[in-house]
Amino acid sequence: MAATAAADEVHRIVSVALDAAFYRAAYPDVAKPGTDPLKHYLETGWREGRDPAPWFSSSAYLNDHPDVRRTKVEPFFHYLAHGRREGREVRPSVEGERYLLSRRSNGWSFEALQPKGETAATESLGPSPEQLVEERRLIEPEFEAQFYLQANVDVAEAGQDPLEHFLITGWLEGRDPSPRFSVRDYLDTYPDIAAAGVNPFVHYIRAGRAEGRIARNELGFRYQLLADLRPVAVRTAEVAVRAAARAPAPPARLTEALAHSRSGLANLHVTFSHDDYSANLGGVQLCLQREDARVAALGMDHLHLYPADPWPVVREKNEPGLLGVLWNGERIGFFKPKAVMSALKAAAGQAQPGRRTFAIHSLLGHSPEETAEILGAVGLRSGWFWLHDFASLCAGYHLLRNDVQDCAAPPPGSPACNVCSYFSHRMRHLDAHRRLFSMLDLTVVAPSQPTLDLWVASDVHPPAQTVVLPHATLVERGPAPAPPNGPLRIAYAGLPSAHKGWEIFRDLVLNHEADGRYTFLHLGSRTIPGLPLDFREVVVTEERPRAMQEALEAVQADVVLVWPLCRETFSFTAYEAVAAGCAVITGPDSGNVQAFVREGDHGRVLADETALVQAFDDGSIAELGRARRRPRLYDLTFSNLTVDLFEAAPRR
Repeated sequence: MAATAAADEVHRIVSVALDAAFYRAAYPDVAKPGTDPLKHYLETGWREGRDPAPWFSSSAYLNDHPDVRRTKVEPFFHYLAHGRREGREVRPSVEGERYLLSRRSNGWSFEALQPKGETAATESLGPSPEQLVEERRLIEPEFEAQFYLQANVDVAEAGQDPLEHFLITGWLEGRDPSPRFSVRDYLDTYPDIAAAGVNPFVHYIRAGRAEGRIARNELGFRYQLLADLRPVAVRTAEVAVRAAARAPAPPARLTEALAHSRSGLANLHVTFSHDDYSANLGGVQLCLQREDARVAALGMDHLHLYPADPWPVVREKNEPGLLGVLWNGERIGFFKPKAVMSALKAAAGQAQPGRRTFAIHSLLGHSPEETAEILGAVGLRSGWFWLHDFASLCAGYHLLRNDVQDCAAPPPGSPACNVCSYFSHRMRHLDAHRRLFSMLDLTVVAPSQPTLDLWVASDVHPPAQTVVLPHATLVERGPAPAPPNGPLRIAYAGLPSAHKGWEIFRDLVLNHEADGRYTFLHLGSRTIPGLPLDFREVVVTEERPRAMQEALEAVQADVVLVWPLCRETFSFTAYEAVAAGCAVITGPDSGNVQAFVREGDHGRVLADETALVQAFDDGSIAELGRARRRPRLYDLTFSNLTVDLFEAAPRR
């Protein structure tokens, strides 16, 4: 029995099945740094009635099996080592249903994963030791341990055997054994396997493949995007609940911060965006970092406001929401909009106005009325409105119909608009931005001409002054070095996001894994593990703005795939690729990317994804190799964004 089991045996067996992520989520005191969930559970947790996994209740197991309770053994080890072979029943943790539903976006319920019938004997909760040996032998040749550990950091950090973890609990949590097999797809596609409560990968290897069952759905990644699409109203309601529960910081903290000023608030630049640019990575965030650096160099004060909770839409004035405040690059806290307005008005009123400016980089999470009131507190009405995305045309700010297909902003209320999930909130966005434009004198700034052309052509806002200011420009510096011998080097640069074309690149990698004509590379801050490619970690920061360009030069990539589903308003990636001597492959709906490629002869714009696949299959993509193109290298010069505009304009 467990009472006499060696401590290392107890530790080994329980470590495989204990769900550390669940344990931390269910018991916040265990989530504190330095606390080992496994050690905590074995030493004190089970005695306190804590549960080691969402499908197992420690207290229920002891109550249902008095003989086990009398021996005072740890219940989870008893079940894993003895109880399941004896056919003992288990009950889910009280917290289990909530946790499992939060972990799974595919709609599974806890009950749906339970074994059916009297003979099931909790098979779905893990194989017996004999089954474990047989199933391990069966799937080990096709189980990709490195992929599993990279995809499941908690398993790697715990030092668990990845294959054993997958066989006992991993598949129940929707974790995949290989990039070529989807647990979720298999159970969704074959309800009989889900109802049987068996490990889907084991079934596929043992029988499913011979029966013609598929390892992943063949409907394409767009099908999954559609399946995962959540109504805007639901996402908005969830944020509103979180926002209403957030407590504001005391206004005195903001008043004190504003007293420490570079200019006594005489010279002030105010910006609005959807998040804290100092804490998040992305194109808009890097733009704001450059703007902030130039503002500081001019000795001006910089107040940046962003929603404390990330909203998918513009916020109405009657909806709850605090504003995060960055003051001269320092995080001050979250405050009520009225508190920001009052503190700013009191502080600025003591200074003789000098140069005061503002820029709205995003209205997501902001109320138009509160935005105008805050600006009015420091006497501002004329400023700049940036088109980093198309949120001023639709709540679906990428202009992707149902997140999968470019829509080009059809007339509001048209059939092409009504079939989209964003339709219900499009009028809300249009109305909010119209109100903003009526309250403020805004100059619309686009980072590219195609972006401005689409915005103007939509004809949904009052006429406004407009200007195009690219985020970066190319300055030639000489021919690229001779290319290396060998296969064509195909790169993907940036985060592995479906909207940026990652799934399209992924399919090319898998389809040409054994094709000696090509080598695939991924350069970015993180990757999706298990793919046959060369990953290089690259992070672009304010201090290293050319990190991606330099990395592409270093690996001497021939081609960079820039195939976003949405219209890019600019695309740093395309410019970085060309600056590094690479050709760019893109599609016709990529916004400024296709215009940039066509106008500068910087690569190839293919008709569609079928043409892309064909170019790789027939090898014609090799025409873009460095040896044939004789490419040039460029320096990238970056703009200072709004600062370039107000420095060039007369003061107003």
